[in-house]
Amino acid sequence: MLSENERKDFADKGFFLRPAFASTTTSSAMLEDVVAICRAAEGAGVHEGTLIMPENNLSDRVAPSAEERISKIFRLHRRPVFRDFIEDPRLLGLVTELLGPRVDCFLSQFIFKNPGAWGQPWHQDSFYFPFDHTPQIGLWLAISDATLKNGCLWVLPGSHREPVHAHVTDRRPGANLGYVEIVDHNMSEAIPVLIQAGDLLVFHSHLMHRSMDNQSDGVRAAMVFHCAKSGTQIRTPVDAPVNDWMALPPAPTPRTRTDD
Repeated sequence: MLSENERKDFADKGFFLRPAFASTTTSSAMLEDVVAICRAAEGAGVHEGTLIMPENNLSDRVAPSAEERISKIFRLHRRPVFRDFIEDPRLLGLVTELLGPRVDCFLSQFIFKNPGAWGQPWHQDSFYFPFDHTPQIGLWLAISDATLKNGCLWVLPGSHREPVHAHVTDRRPGANLGYVEIVDHNMSEAIPVLIQAGDLLVFHSHLMHRSMDNQSDGVRAAMVFHCAKSGTQIRTPVDAPVNDWMALPPAPTPRTRTDD
């Protein structure tokens, strides 16, 4: 269940933070699984139902490992360690309180954010989600600490109350394919989201956010899930290849204490 402060933050700001949500054991298991995928796949492409995207902006490394060559891995939420997490009763209770009693997970991605990797420009996730229901909910789990130096997220509090703005193609030369950006908005009141490994950021799909380049010597890894109300329809002829709709079980009914 949500606390009163979490409800207020989500309503007023479009996001809230749940500290220390995932254990080190869970985060480590997720990282081990995606590293194994990278090494087995030997490059970008499709592997065991996942979709692997290359890193286009590697730092100057003599012999990068398989995982250092990868930017993101999509379609992970049917794999056991990720499915166990998204079906955790604590998470189900949180998401169903925001979206309703029946919810689907339709998108999952592991973001490596290796040293030298570029950030993603200002955007709203709903621009990528041409659905008939809003909002969708993003669940951003920090696998490693997110700092100013390694490219943490920045958010614009309250921007979730705005409609989806026009997005233009990412204008940076050599930018990762598929990125878009908002250019018609004042972002001067944006704030960084500095979080520790295991913390969970929950945010509205209209919230404007971005990430910065990783200028550190370490990885800034994160696991992100996106959820929608069950029955949501796609408004385009073909769904995005990164999407994989999976119904989540209903949240457990909270137990009511009774006197004997």
